[in-house]
Amino acid sequence: MNKLFYILLLFIGQEVLAQSPIKVACVGNSITQGPGREHPDSYPLQLQEKLGKKYHVINFGVSGRTLLKNGDYPYWNEPQFEGVKSFAPDILVIKLGTNDSKPQNWKYKDEFLDNYVEMIETFRASMPENGKIYVCLPVPVFKTNFDITEEIIVNEMVQLIRQAAEKTGASLIDMHQPMEKYGKLFADGVHPNKRGNKIMAKLIAKEIR
Repeated sequence: MNKLFYILLLFIGQEVLAQSPIKVACVGNSITQGPGREHPDSYPLQLQEKLGKKYHVINFGVSGRTLLKNGDYPYWNEPQFEGVKSFAPDILVIKLGTNDSKPQNWKYKDEFLDNYVEMIETFRASMPENGKIYVCLPVPVFKTNFDITEEIIVNEMVQLIRQAAEKTGASLIDMHQPMEKYGKLFADGVHPNKRGNKIMAKLIAKEIR
């Protein structure tokens, strides 16, 4: 009787684990936060729709934040940074860097690679052993605005993000090249609209699946 009871408990436990949704955390700046972290037009919530009920996606984006610790508004200092670790995601998507291209931030460019590697490893320590991390190349900047410049992203930052992915074993998602033909979806040259977010969500969902 006891043996059957424990077998039943084991079976139930396996069923619960099988039904538990795969947790996805989306880290980023205003492009990730979108109109709001709970807004259905944001790319993370559109990603949720594309991935379906087997996944649980949370938007941890914070507007204006940098990956650089010495940036003007570091993501490291936000409650969302700790929130990601507490969430312990199975899948992590990092899309930071756009605000780092501002002059007051990019003067610390020599620290960018080390900071990126450290962020990846910090989050990885809170994830399951088989957790998956994706780092994204920033979407294009179609018009210099908010002191954000495309030249720095393309000529300097992209290579550093590629190196961070290589050093840590994270997977790379190119959000730049595929979005180059969608300039009309970026009204201010920097932030995509609902349709642009939908395309971003589609690109990321394809990689996750």
